[in-house]
Amino acid sequence: MSEFKYACPVCGQHISCDSSQAGAQMECPTCFQKITVPQAPSTDGQKFIITGTKKGERPVPTIPEAGSSSVLEKKSSLAVALVLLVLIGMAVAAVFVFRGKIFKSTGTETNQVANASGKEQAIKPATPPKPAIIAPVANDTNWMLNLAVMTNLPDSTAAGRIHGKDFIVERAFLQNGTLTLREGRSGPADFGLQINFGGAQPEALAEKSINVTTNALMAAHVTLRWKDAELDARQGFDGAYAMRLQFGTLANNRMPGKIYFCAPDEMKSYVAGTFNVEIRKPKPKTAGGK
Repeated sequence: MSEFKYACPVCGQHISCDSSQAGAQMECPTCFQKITVPQAPSTDGQKFIITGTKKGERPVPTIPEAGSSSVLEKKSSLAVALVLLVLIGMAVAAVFVFRGKIFKSTGTETNQVANASGKEQAIKPATPPKPAIIAPVANDTNWMLNLAVMTNLPDSTAAGRIHGKDFIVERAFLQNGTLTLREGRSGPADFGLQINFGGAQPEALAEKSINVTTNALMAAHVTLRWKDAELDARQGFDGAYAMRLQFGTLANNRMPGKIYFCAPDEMKSYVAGTFNVEIRKPKPKTAGGK
């Protein structure tokens, strides 16, 4: 057994004991605290054990400082936050600098879509126009100056030949006592015929039948109109022609009719068939009553 000394952990009093008492409890002669005797030193050169252990205390294990890890975590979080703020700032700056290109391109794409849609609508086929009315080919056998052989007037649209050109009635109207049968529905009436009844009113012609032979003493004036080398041309007849003209009932400013007209010209002009007359208001008289 070897004797050694140790210090009281409370008052620092040096206490002597031998190695056999290691781990036993002793009372400090100075502060009277219960002390657990420490293990004897491993070498003879060491005279003292640093301290004993107060009864009831346990050696406190060495624990890493919690503050250091918290500081590291705080520093790491702060660094991440700073990086995020920098990235957000860069993104905002980029949007601000290039805002014109960004929003302009978006608008352009929208306009392109709208234009494409408009083009698709424009590509849609329009309603096809009504087919043009074509006059049937004239036949010399229909040119007859004898009304006795023309008893049954054709029920087809009035057509024939005027000054050597095939003709079909597309519009008929009665105005100021003059019946106009023309080709085409608009523009000047430069291809057709006009029959002047001397100012007769529509009511006077309704449901009437007019027959004119080539030797009639009195006859309505008839004018043939056509284009000759793009110039207006006309030819008038006060008689020597054959005509059978029938009018139906007048209703709603309309009046049906049938005609057979045969002119005594060298071109063998004639018109035969049905038509529907539009009643127009008389033209206003000019100054002086003309």
